[in-house]
Amino acid sequence: MAAGIDDIAIYIPRLYIDAADFAKARGLDPVKLQKGLGVSQMAIVDANQDPACLAANACLKIMQKNKLSPEDIGRLYVSTESAFDESKAMNSYVIGMLEQVYGQGAFEHCGGVETKFACVSGSYALYDNTNWIRAGEAEGKHALVVVSDIAKYDMGSSGEMTQGAGAVVMLLNDKPRLLAFDPKVTATSIKDEYDFYRPFGKETPIVHGQYSNLLYMIQVRKALESYKKKVISSGLIKIEPGETILDHMDYINMHLPYSNMGKKALAYLVRHEWRQLPRWKRILQEIGIDEPRPKDPRGTIESVLADEEFMAKDHEFTKLFTKTHEYQEVYESKLSSSLIASSMIGNLYTASLYLGFRSSLEYEFQKGIDLEGKRIGFGSYGSGSSAMVFSGVIQPEFKEIVKDMNLEAEIGDRKKLTWEEYEELHENRLLPEESMVHSKKEFVLVNVKTDTESRGERRYIFNE
Repeated sequence: MAAGIDDIAIYIPRLYIDAADFAKARGLDPVKLQKGLGVSQMAIVDANQDPACLAANACLKIMQKNKLSPEDIGRLYVSTESAFDESKAMNSYVIGMLEQVYGQGAFEHCGGVETKFACVSGSYALYDNTNWIRAGEAEGKHALVVVSDIAKYDMGSSGEMTQGAGAVVMLLNDKPRLLAFDPKVTATSIKDEYDFYRPFGKETPIVHGQYSNLLYMIQVRKALESYKKKVISSGLIKIEPGETILDHMDYINMHLPYSNMGKKALAYLVRHEWRQLPRWKRILQEIGIDEPRPKDPRGTIESVLADEEFMAKDHEFTKLFTKTHEYQEVYESKLSSSLIASSMIGNLYTASLYLGFRSSLEYEFQKGIDLEGKRIGFGSYGSGSSAMVFSGVIQPEFKEIVKDMNLEAEIGDRKKLTWEEYEELHENRLLPEESMVHSKKEFVLVNVKTDTESRGERRYIFNE
């Protein structure tokens, strides 16, 4: 049985901080943000928004667009690393909000959980619900998988320049118009790590940036190796001599903690895949230097990062490699369109991979490219740590969905924050009723009760 993504919708807060303003306030070179990281704007949540209402607004958009009733939905999963309750699942908050529109008890039949594994959790939720459909358990109903996050870092930290917020929701069924997942080839890699984590009671994460970036690439590479074995053994793809598995992916979507991390991750994977092929000798001749090797043969992340000479040489080699014609062709044809939305919105944690997928669809279609039959490869990563690599094929009916995609129109009019406004929101100095944008036809947080009698309950309304 086929299973995949029938439609996709986004909800992005309409407040943002401009990268140039951020750089000026922090005494940074704007080029570092805009060219070095690929960040031009970072979406910021209003005082009356949290990840649950972002998720609910995305779900409402996709249901209204497709004229779906609650009876059409069999499962609703929320994946996030911005959870605010240690027990109550975020999807229950989302269902409570949706029932303000569709009626009390309208979703009581709808199963689901909140999933957590940093940024990869949305991919696990997709996999779970895809298999629910393939097993025949859906019985004609759809699944909603919504990935919703607020990427927030300590003031003055290195991560502060890679913030963002938003939600992406995917409608899954057994007759997907957009993308059908390839069966029996999804591959994973997992390891106990502390590259990025957020202890109980802390609003912002503890981040080991360089370590996490390298771990991300290593884990995705390991998952790619497993994926390769599965597609070969299943007969899905036949890799001829001189080819790599990446040659059989028309597009590649990567996890995007910031836009340019996608470029780094692609370069890492391509180097790994091409290293044993005849083409590599020609590329080395073009670059003019040998590929550097770390001094420590163990090759642990700690030893690699401690080898400053290797790190400097490898950085220079990567710069030269990414300028070669061969790499540029792969980058422009397979990845570049997926980075556009990220540069406008920022880091979305669980949603970043799927915002990239959404971006790729819109901007490749605008080029006049016929996407039918194209295979999309996904490289998903979550700190802590786990990676998933999987793929799917664009379906004949894709134009029904993609022809109306317009990222800027879907976000709506945006308000650029002053530095003082940004600081007020970041430090939680404003109450929900002091929000900066008046929302219509949206779910908003109206009160956060903290007294003993109210037991920490949250209240939301549908703002007419």
